[in-house]
Amino acid sequence: MIMQLDKTKLLKRITVDPKVMVGKPVIRGFRITVEQILEALSAGITLLELQDDYPFLEKEDIEACLAYAAQLVASEKVYILKRA
Repeated sequence: MIMQLDKTKLLKRITVDPKVMVGKPVIRGFRITVEQILEALSAGITLLELQDDYPFLEKEDIEACLAYAAQLVASEKVYILKRA
């Protein structure tokens, strides 16, 4: 489990700017979104393959994407709907 201090430091790598990628969360201001990285990882692309495509990516950038996604899921609210 990531310690809170490390997680906070990692999440600083994720930036949001309306002028970059229409305000989607990106890695360190680059024009690569958290969504792109998560999609690539879910498709089985490895860190090494990602770094071949995006040489500026660091291992911590990938960890930041995963921490960001975990944070979103953790704050997600689930409601039980009852049928009438």
